Amino acid sequence: MDSFSTSMDLVQFIGKLGDLKDEHYHMMLSMSALIELLIEKQLISRQELESKTSQLDSLMTGSPYPMA
Repeated sequence: MDSFSTSMDLVQFIGKLGDLKDEHYHMMLSMSALIELLIEKQLISRQELESKTSQLDSLMTGSPYPMA
């Protein structure tokens, strides 16, 4: 608890964390709805989405700072 000078600082931190969690939920809900609409309108397929997701995920698995 050394990083929090007062109990009120801790309460504010927890409140901000809760706000972030709520914002994350709403953002993911909107993203899921958008993806479903794109698939329903046949602008993309689930296979294309899965392929692109895998491609982007493989880029993120490596270190952003490769050894020289």
